[in-house]
Amino acid sequence: MLDLLDTPNALAPDLLASLSARPVIAPYPVGAMAHRTRGYGGPERRGASSLQYRRMAQMLDTLDYGMLLIGETMAVSHVNKAARRDLDDQHPLQLVGGPAGGQTGGQLQARYCADAQPLREALVGATQRGLRRLLQLGDARHRISVAVVPLPALGADDQPGAALLLGKRQVCEELTVEWFARSHGLTMAETTVIKGLCADLTPQQIAERHGVGLATIRTQIGSIRLKTGAGSIRALVQQVALLPPLVSALQSLPH
Repeated sequence: MLDLLDTPNALAPDLLASLSARPVIAPYPVGAMAHRTRGYGGPERRGASSLQYRRMAQMLDTLDYGMLLIGETMAVSHVNKAARRDLDDQHPLQLVGGPAGGQTGGQLQARYCADAQPLREALVGATQRGLRRLLQLGDARHRISVAVVPLPALGADDQPGAALLLGKRQVCEELTVEWFARSHGLTMAETTVIKGLCADLTPQQIAERHGVGLATIRTQIGSIRLKTGAGSIRALVQQVALLPPLVSALQSLPH
């Protein structure tokens, strides 16, 4: 079977003339033949793609890791809710322009001059050379790790981009700790203790913060270890730190 796109020179001249004289009733409109390999792009396909994009955005909003999709020019294509929450007045990165609270639009900038060049070099390296880089941005009080990951172009009409993954500000997210505590049947007092341990507080500091004796805190830690099967405080914190980082249901609600 002949393919009109692959073997145009193999057709007889009279057949070519006959085809050109026919009305446009072919499956592909005139002018679209050259784009046949791109597939159908009608409203149904566009609607499905839009729905899939929105579903992917929903999925990213459930994670308590800040993530941004940007290009070489630092134009933001997508930002999830955790990133919008993290990019506050203290964060070494900031979004400039774009709709307030929106998922797209705006430019990414370094808050401190010393971070501008490393950030730019990392983005250029990711989009042009496919290089990954881990940056340390900010000053001593607000120092944050940022991973820059290359995203190759998906086709001839696409441009390469980069994903920015914002480092966590705490080892264990509060919601994750609460879910962990609930799944192991911890009491409210024990949940408070495990939150303090995950915040890198010592038993003495937890006792002082909540106005109870150190012996009480040690007893509660023993009960927590028994219920969770953790052999030590370190093993307990590690259990929580390895859990999926999920945002609260209120934060993940759609706008």
